[in-house]
Amino acid sequence: MADYKSDIEIARAASKKPIQDIGARLDIPADALEPFGKHIAKIGLDYVDKTRSNPQGKMILVTAMTPTQWGEGKTTTTVGLGDALNRIGKKAAICLREPSLGPCFGMKGGAAGGGYAQVVPMEQINLHFTGDFHAIGAANNLLAAMIDNHMYWGNSLELDSRRINWRRVVDMNDRALRQITNSLGGVTNGFPREDGFDIVVASEVMAIFCLANDLHDLEERIGKIVVGYRRDRSPVRAKDVDAAGAMTVLLKDALAPNLVQTLENNPAFVHGGPFANIAHGCNSVLATKTALSHADYVVTEAGFGADLGAEKFFDIKCRQSGLDPSAAVIVATVRALKWHGGSAKDDLAKENVEAVTKGGKNLKRHIENVKKYGIPVVVAVNRFPTDTDAEVAAAIEIAKSVDCAAYECTHWANGSAGTEDLANHVVKLVDEDSGSFEVLYPDDMSLWDKVKTVATKLYNASDIIAEKKVRNDFAWLQDNGFGHLPVCMAKTQYSFSTDPLLLGSPSDHVVPIREVRLSAGAGFVVVIAGAIMTMPGLPREPAANRIHLNDRGEIEGLF
Repeated sequence: MADYKSDIEIARAASKKPIQDIGARLDIPADALEPFGKHIAKIGLDYVDKTRSNPQGKMILVTAMTPTQWGEGKTTTTVGLGDALNRIGKKAAICLREPSLGPCFGMKGGAAGGGYAQVVPMEQINLHFTGDFHAIGAANNLLAAMIDNHMYWGNSLELDSRRINWRRVVDMNDRALRQITNSLGGVTNGFPREDGFDIVVASEVMAIFCLANDLHDLEERIGKIVVGYRRDRSPVRAKDVDAAGAMTVLLKDALAPNLVQTLENNPAFVHGGPFANIAHGCNSVLATKTALSHADYVVTEAGFGADLGAEKFFDIKCRQSGLDPSAAVIVATVRALKWHGGSAKDDLAKENVEAVTKGGKNLKRHIENVKKYGIPVVVAVNRFPTDTDAEVAAAIEIAKSVDCAAYECTHWANGSAGTEDLANHVVKLVDEDSGSFEVLYPDDMSLWDKVKTVATKLYNASDIIAEKKVRNDFAWLQDNGFGHLPVCMAKTQYSFSTDPLLLGSPSDHVVPIREVRLSAGAGFVVVIAGAIMTMPGLPREPAANRIHLNDRGEIEGLF
């Protein structure tokens, strides 16, 4: 194992190459790049359009077992695998989501990988980057302002102020903004009504941004956003308040994919960033397709466990875009296996092979679930310094017991050298047996049955339940032309159930549906299950407490 240094120390010491050199690795000419300094660039949309017909590479999804609150290293593994593929002589690129400021200052403290498997420049990527999220937030809030302005100037669309469902957003965890009352202070401020904020990464604009194929598709999708309803429950859309054009203008530069590099100077596309527990959890279709047009192998990740990120990657992103995954890598850690096997938080660093084995039920279910999509699966055991050989061996045996190969991976400590075995196996999988990908449910299944299919087939629930109002909402969506849409499940990331404390591999539980929201522009229906929030709060001790500038003006505390 390498000597311990913090992620930010490793990133700051990286020998970065000019971004034009990184583009050249993928045969992207310098004049197609729009640099943001020396090491970040956007790839011009005109060039992206011209290269759509290039031969397409193989796509590998990195997902995970049900994570602990500290995360199990999907991003780190994605970077390590991409680096290792290049190390063994393959032309490979990675595709990641952009970090949100909310978790960077909340629980995570950064989301650009870790150790010797990072994307750089780490500080800029974690903080503001190319301004994409600010543009998405501005577009979302422009629509909110135009809705209230329309109400103020006579409301010719006859919007029912009680049925406006478009919320404002901010890229920060701020529980105080979940429910607000706006337009207080007198006649000149408009008509008071209940309102609220979501985090930017939960906005439908973010989802649209990440699913759009080009600017025309972006504007068309924005126009379809249902912002609210009239008294007769007929929908009012963003195009009805003439917002789509201006919102697209705010997003036109942001839509161009971002290109950066790994610590080992391999190409990385970092673009878009919907959460996976409250949104669809994948980077942009545009970035993924651009990578596939320029690399033979593209490694991408989807957020949280396979029951959330991978399910939405397959059933929403791939369904809508036509993307065809060739294989999936499920990240497992000894720490998470012990957590699901009953170890206490304070005991996770202590050897406990029995707990690893017991927690293996969680990993096995994820393996079995991903196989239902018809693609080959391999497990990456992301090794931590506190893991023992016996524990790692037990983790590998868990995967083998359900006919799935598993490899110890030490990319955090050793970079690409620690993930070579996994890379060789992935190449063998996708070149010899890429399976026959299929989604979990057909378009013509009812919305209620789609939710029930996900709950019973992937969560092992016995049923789903909802109050009469929610069931009526399902019926209205079904009867008004939205029944063909896929469902986007919003639930806790810490359990197959909706109870974050129900660890391991629970079965025969019931999934309570609290709310259903239409995202007509994104092209899915959000189904909120349990107590999940679309505006997170900061933890008791947020990462922001430790982030500061040192005496040299350098950022400290990001990790």
